[in-house]
Amino acid sequence: MPAVSHVTVHFTGRVQGVGFRYQTLQVAKEFEVSGYVMNLPDGRVLLEAEGQGADLREFVEAVQERMSGYIRKAELAEAKREPRFQGFTIR
Repeated sequence: MPAVSHVTVHFTGRVQGVGFRYQTLQVAKEFEVSGYVMNLPDGRVLLEAEGQGADLREFVEAVQERMSGYIRKAELAEAKREPRFQGFTIR
């Protein structure tokens, strides 16, 4: 399988209990991406996603735009790797 772009994003702010994961799932439906979003015990939200470069970047930007009032900081790491996900889920 060809490598795909992968991002890991940690969102900090008032990101739990505000529908962040649900909104991220809704945004994911608009793009050709797969992965998951989940709450972390420390109050952050983790987003793991993969797809083609432009689609993936636009997806992350759309999540940040939609939830901008709740995000204080977004830490993003990018890589190329073999695909690991099918579909997009909330964990």
